[in-house]
Amino acid sequence: MDIIVKGRRTDVSEKFRQHVDNKLERLSKWEKKGMIVDVEVSEERNPKLADVRERVELTIRTNGPIIRSEAAASDRYGALDLAIDKIEARLRKAADRRKVHRGNHSPVSVAAATADLPGDMPSAAATATATQAPPAQRTEEEPDGTEAGGRFSDEFVELETQGDVPLVVREKFHRAKPMSIDQALMEMELVGHDFYLFHDEVKDTPSVVYRRKGFNYGVLRLVD
Repeated sequence: MDIIVKGRRTDVSEKFRQHVDNKLERLSKWEKKGMIVDVEVSEERNPKLADVRERVELTIRTNGPIIRSEAAASDRYGALDLAIDKIEARLRKAADRRKVHRGNHSPVSVAAATADLPGDMPSAAATATATQAPPAQRTEEEPDGTEAGGRFSDEFVELETQGDVPLVVREKFHRAKPMSIDQALMEMELVGHDFYLFHDEVKDTPSVVYRRKGFNYGVLRLVD
């Protein structure tokens, strides 16, 4: 298991990096060949948000769907514990789903399979997640802005907009193979988002599944 720890707008001490390595040992039972765990630590500077000033985001990349969680607390150690609890629950659900596809259990609906998955706190910067995880090795970025193996570009770029001031947005590119709505719903749950962009294998069109109240879901499609 390859663990990569980085800070966003904050420093990460060697002591905390070692703590992360020790804590993530509990995920070793879910380990696959080439499994990469990205750990990103960020700090909220607003004093009114002192109770959730430290945020930890975990992203697991293997040769299957990306699995993600995030949590915030007054200190990064507590946030790490919460994020690990969430991502372990999602790893367990992913393993249960694989058993269903192998015929070990009767098929269950996505709602039932994900009923007790812990949710993440809403994020203003939440974006759709890649449908396929990258290979184990990190590779050089390709000229078109996407990285080899299906990773995405995460650079801030200026796009031309109407008005005097250009709008600065985060632009991402994803390589995605067509999938069913059921698979898209499951992958949405595994990353903890309320929506998921995918290519529908039946309709052969870009589509978005999204969460409604309770265990209901919706699908958005683009038409010319």
